Amino acid sequence: VQLVESGGGSAQTGGSLKLSCATSGFSFYDFGIGWFRQAPGKDREVVACISGGSHTYYSDSITGRFTITSDGAKKTVDLQMNDLKPEDTAVYYCGADRDVLAEHCGGLVGRNERMMDYWGAGMQVTVSS
Repeated sequence: VQLVESGGGSAQTGGSLKLSCATSGFSFYDFGIGWFRQAPGKDREVVACISGGSHTYYSDSITGRFTITSDGAKKTVDLQMNDLKPEDTAVYYCGADRDVLAEHCGGLVGRNERMMDYWGAGMQVTVSS
């Protein structure tokens, strides 16, 4: 299993970024795939998850601002982030797990790296005011 993130970087408050996770090595629609983030000194938290191509979960902090989508042909999962805020600053990770569907993601609290079986390397997103 391989997860490779791209698209991170810097933005101003109110700006947008699009993150992409390229996946390989597993049956794409058999896994739940999500975006997670970890700010300095804080636990890793769920941002959004998708499974089966259409079932999604969003954390309350980003609902209405971020959108997660998947492309089965390309085997990619994207996170479109709009109306960015300084509190969105964190290292963002793509994670995948066969046993975690989108509806399970809300319960992944406080488990950090144990939330998912597979992780990308992570990339920094910085939002300045």
